[in-house]
Amino acid sequence: MATHMSRCRSWSPVQRYGLAAYRRYSGGGGYPNIPLSSPLPGVPSPTFASVDGLEKSETRITTLENGLRVASQNKFGQFCTVGILVNSGSRHETKYPSGIAHFLEKLAFSSTAQYGSRDEILLTLEKHGGICDCQTSRDTTMYAISAEVKGLDTVVSLLSDAVLQPRLLDEEIEMTQMAVRFELEDLNMRPDPEPLLTEMIHAAAYRGNTVGLPRFCPGDNVDKIDQAVLHGYLRSYYCPQRMVLAGVGIEHEQLVKCARRYLLNTRPVWGEATPTDVDLSVAQYTGGIVKMEKDMSDVSPGPTPIPELAHIMIGLESCSFLEDDFIPFAVLNMMMGGGGSFSAGGPGKGMFTRLYLNVLNRHHWMYNATAYHHSYEDSGLLCIHASADPRQLREMVEIITREFIQMAGTPGEMELERAKTQLKSMLMMNLESRPVVFEDVGRQVLSTGKRKLPHELCALISNVTTSDIKRITSKMLRSKPAVAALGDLTELPSFEHIQAALSSKDGRLPRTYRLFR
Repeated sequence: MATHMSRCRSWSPVQRYGLAAYRRYSGGGGYPNIPLSSPLPGVPSPTFASVDGLEKSETRITTLENGLRVASQNKFGQFCTVGILVNSGSRHETKYPSGIAHFLEKLAFSSTAQYGSRDEILLTLEKHGGICDCQTSRDTTMYAISAEVKGLDTVVSLLSDAVLQPRLLDEEIEMTQMAVRFELEDLNMRPDPEPLLTEMIHAAAYRGNTVGLPRFCPGDNVDKIDQAVLHGYLRSYYCPQRMVLAGVGIEHEQLVKCARRYLLNTRPVWGEATPTDVDLSVAQYTGGIVKMEKDMSDVSPGPTPIPELAHIMIGLESCSFLEDDFIPFAVLNMMMGGGGSFSAGGPGKGMFTRLYLNVLNRHHWMYNATAYHHSYEDSGLLCIHASADPRQLREMVEIITREFIQMAGTPGEMELERAKTQLKSMLMMNLESRPVVFEDVGRQVLSTGKRKLPHELCALISNVTTSDIKRITSKMLRSKPAVAALGDLTELPSFEHIQAALSSKDGRLPRTYRLFR
């Protein structure tokens, strides 16, 4: 073989291609006569791979006899991402101590009926190059594993054990209590206030109900949550009808076969019983204000500390992700954009969004102005987060309220097209990642029973018009504001003044007069 290869290397171009072809195309005179737009004569036409319909990109869904839905999306590669999504989160803790979902996130992939410890689970996954993770949000709990495709049977077996048969030992609960206390302490100390402000704005917007319930376990509840409380919650919410087994990168038939083997007749460790305490409450938007006076001067020590800042987040009710207006709200959120005053980037990086052009570029003393859109199955919240020196808090609030009022104006065609293109670009870039595709498949099937494909979403984005933006903004501005404020709040305007500004034509705060300063 080696002799044959060395002989091939020693062949001259004449021997390899033939004398006629060598003279015609290797000489200087052959190339100028044939334009680059024309194929070379005598060279066979290339054969390209073709896609036989859309079946390769469609999400396939099967419902088992017990109500569990199995959804899969085929994707080329040696690795797959498989997981179980449960319609359960902090919004469902009305009849239980707040913080159970937070505890379950920390307890995930601990000892089970089949595995004696977390280390055993990790060693089993290691044989298939796998990793595992659990994440909870306000409305969903997601157990996920990424591993080699050949280990699918082991992966589904492990998922079934982790979700339906966790031991929840006393020592594991004690370790989780320590982890939760540390996370709560870290939440109040970290320089980035965004997670804390998000918690506060939800508490203000949906006071005491559904998505307004705390996502992080309150400090007073850490010692109240034990195995009996966890089993009571799991009995109500961890039933097959509220679950989806989703997989990306595997054949649908294989996933259904594994689901039947490990998830169809498996008895949960808390026993099989008809759920009785399921909370079916619909989110009630209330609006309001949540304030936290806090010394932010020592949040970021070091040679170049971040200056002391006051943070404000103002939100208005938008819509649920099941409504047709969800896509226009996503475009509006992209149009507002924003970021930090030190963000790097250029065209396509959000530097031409309104919060950059109208706020950060004009007011050098503002450190941050960012738009966020939180959407759930029955409500939504569009908000703007801003940060500045505490002495300029009142002026910053007025700038944000004016931006909300200006949303109701007619956006420029170029501005709208830029936002739509950026949203489509972000959507397609995110869906290049297998774990993101897995989460998209699981969440859509869990909430709607089907999945809209990327090209369908792009078509909906393209159809958004300026009249859609004006309509949804006018509707949004009629809702009561939700306000979250953190830091030195001496200069914070009253909630009534913020509400009056959002009801005015120009977004300006009512004037206040002081006899003494």
